[in-house]
Parts: sequence; C-alpha cells; structure tokens
Amino acid sequence: MHEVTISPKFQIVIPKAVRERLHFRAGQKLGVLIKGNTVSLVQVRPLRELKGIAKGANMEGYREEEDRF
Repeated sequence: MHEVTISPKFQIVIPKAVRERLHFRAGQKLGVLIKGNTVSLVQVRPLRELKGIAKGANMEGYREEEDRF
C-alpha cells in the first residue's frame, strides 16, 4: 500500500509507482468518489474513449422480465 500526506494546501502527490502503473499524465482529471469514510480517485475518460467498450457483450439475464422491451 502506498501512503500520501495532505499538504497545508490540502494537496496530495500520487506516488510515482502508482502514476506509472495507471499511466497518469500531468493535467489529467480524476473523479473523487466518497463512500462512508473511504475516498477513491478514478480516471475521468472522455466519452470517445468509451466507444465500443461493450461491443459483443451478452446482456441476457441482466434485466428483470418486466423491464424488457
């Protein structure tokens, strides 16, 4: 587990090993999710990067019978 320290300006530095593993770039946007006392940072991706992400996915069994068209 990596550890960070909150600066007096409430900033943190993401450790180099994490930046390299997740391919973070300077200026990249991250979303902040809060659940209970846990904070998660997630990469914000433009919609154009998500095009085709579910191509060929089998949606059978994911909806209730009454929700189907």
